[in-house]
Amino acid sequence: MRYTHGLVVGKFYPPHAGHHALIDAAAKACDRVTVVVAPTTRESPPLELRLAWLRAAHPPHVRFVGTYDDHPIDYADPAVWDLHMAVFRTAVATDRVDAVFSGEPYGAELARRFGAAAVTLRREELPVSGTAVRADPVAHWPRLGPGVRSWLARRVVVVGAESTGTTTLARALARHFRLRGGVWADTRWVPEFGRELTERKLAALRETDPGARVEDVTWDRADFVTVAREQNAAEDEAARTGSPILFGDTDALATTVWEERYLGSCSPAVRAQIRAPHLYLLTHHECVPFVDDGLRDGEDIRPWMTRRFTEVLAAQGVPHRVLTGPYPTRLRDAVVACDALLARGWSWTSH
Repeated sequence: MRYTHGLVVGKFYPPHAGHHALIDAAAKACDRVTVVVAPTTRESPPLELRLAWLRAAHPPHVRFVGTYDDHPIDYADPAVWDLHMAVFRTAVATDRVDAVFSGEPYGAELARRFGAAAVTLRREELPVSGTAVRADPVAHWPRLGPGVRSWLARRVVVVGAESTGTTTLARALARHFRLRGGVWADTRWVPEFGRELTERKLAALRETDPGARVEDVTWDRADFVTVAREQNAAEDEAARTGSPILFGDTDALATTVWEERYLGSCSPAVRAQIRAPHLYLLTHHECVPFVDDGLRDGEDIRPWMTRRFTEVLAAQGVPHRVLTGPYPTRLRDAVVACDALLARGWSWTSH
């Protein structure tokens, strides 16, 4: 049957494949669809993110309206129903609703109160629930969209002085988790954009001076803003398509340390790019031979960089672990720290 205006109501806590299937069913059966996204003010992820994720996944004739609904849940109490209906009617505005689409038992009463037909999808047509996702995001990872994955992914950033193994460790950690198979097979790592920009700058210099060295490369404030911004963008993109854990070789916080190293201080513009990951791993310079690959400052600066990273991380309030000893020990300790992070699970309340 064809309807003029369909309605879907939910918390979308978080959006998942079942929600998308429900909205798609309404979109196929209706000329227009309104989806009311109505979480409580105490929940995470934020309402604006839920709306963005849903809008990105559905056609233009589906309208998404966000509102908060802090009223209690009691499907047996008509007075409580009246409170919820006031929220829903305000969100829908004056549009007549012809059909209410739902996968929950309350859908029939919601449709009755709107004077609309009740279209109920069977549970087998909606193979996952928000409750199940919240209880175990990893088990239901394949049923989550890119935006939700990006928000949920546990982000681990490796920082350290030059030639202390940050790239080697980030790559090795991603490989370690990929080898676990299943949902972990998509584990990714994000290379250091600052190194890429250094290579570009040096290549540009050598077009006019073939003998140019990395010491001839100059940096300004705008360069460090670019590094921080591009690192964040690459991290977000990798998180959208990866596993429940993502590894980064440096981040915006590390960029502030490098800006301080080259320009004497850190600018507000770079600080504004800082985002807290879930875990930092600091590679100590001791026990790691310095290897000059032609793009590095020099061995003498490494002790200062390690001390500065230690100070900066201590001030962040983000969990961090200093990795020392030979490479196998560092990798083992890093894996233990990452597993402990994952074991803590996910929080679904406002931060």
